[in-house]
Amino acid sequence: MFKFKVSGYSKNWLFILVTLTLVLLVNYALAAKLTSVSDTLSDSEPAVKANHTIKFTLKSPITASSTIVIDFADQFQGTSTPVFSTTDATDYDIASSTTDLNLFAAGACPGTGATAGFEITSTSTSNVFTFTHCNGTAAVAASAPITVKIGTNATIGGTGDSQLVNPPSSGSYVISITAPAADSASTRVAIVPDVTVTATVATNFTFTVAGVASATTTANGEGGTTDVTTTATAIPWGELTIDTAKRARQDLTVSTNAKNGFSVTIWKDQNLTSGDGSDIDNFQQTATSTAVAWSSPTADIDDENTWGWQGITSEDSTLTAGDTFGTALYSGIGSQSAPIEIFAHTGPANGTTIDKGRTKIGFKIEISTLQEAADDYTQALNYIATPTF
Repeated sequence: MFKFKVSGYSKNWLFILVTLTLVLLVNYALAAKLTSVSDTLSDSEPAVKANHTIKFTLKSPITASSTIVIDFADQFQGTSTPVFSTTDATDYDIASSTTDLNLFAAGACPGTGATAGFEITSTSTSNVFTFTHCNGTAAVAASAPITVKIGTNATIGGTGDSQLVNPPSSGSYVISITAPAADSASTRVAIVPDVTVTATVATNFTFTVAGVASATTTANGEGGTTDVTTTATAIPWGELTIDTAKRARQDLTVSTNAKNGFSVTIWKDQNLTSGDGSDIDNFQQTATSTAVAWSSPTADIDDENTWGWQGITSEDSTLTAGDTFGTALYSGIGSQSAPIEIFAHTGPANGTTIDKGRTKIGFKIEISTLQEAADDYTQALNYIATPTF
């Protein structure tokens, strides 16, 4: 401990005190917070395998020997066969903006190159993944948007074959990211079963699905009223009448203080399928970014894909790609590998404002006289809600 008198102080001591103060201020300013941080799961159900697409924006450059460290909550589990390994770089992709960066197994980096490269230098049983920059002076620039894929969605240099298993219980779980060592941030993912995708987390993110009674106004300006009563977890079409379309609706709300908003997508596990393998097909046969006006099944006896159709529309006019559903336009429902966006906003949401916190989703179904008879057609729909903090 230093002791000083107010009077008669030494100029040298004063210089030391000022210098120490400046050093402390400089050290404090070195730490920075990553921005636009999110992790999108391929499946949000508890205890199932899922891919992770992690996005964040750097504050500082990543130079030689600097690292990207991604730390998942301990409740996530690695698959037993095959396990994540530092000798297999195909389970991971790293991109800066739209440029895919080279990724190597531990010890395999050539050390030079015009594009930044990383080694997967460490994986742990507590779900911590460390990537070390290893390509000399080819740095990743400050303020660059970074995307890291972990799982079978990694395709650069080969397709991944390992995945993390989601936590066994519903809830909100933290993913922490450090890149480089002095800069960090965290995000959260909601683990919820099937259609009931409700999450309330410390960062104020709530997503709800609400059923709508029959004889209620249809979604997206089609006119008329709904034909069935839905719940948050069921769309009971009941018995279908030949050449007569049925319509249903669910209402979605999001409340969040996430600075960069959210996105909600949907996918189905299969077409509406009966126990004998008969199915009611996707409208347009596939989910596309170009929705069109509804048309009745054409009932070509040589093409079972034309015997019955089911489609979806969204009232949200501010999706990432714009007003893709227009007025009363329909698309097929997405698959797990290609979900379609039905609700989005680029800032905080209050759960009530149209297009920013609330929207209506419409479903439509119609069969022809050729649609196979069965009383057990079924499918599961999955909503995926992703906040971006």
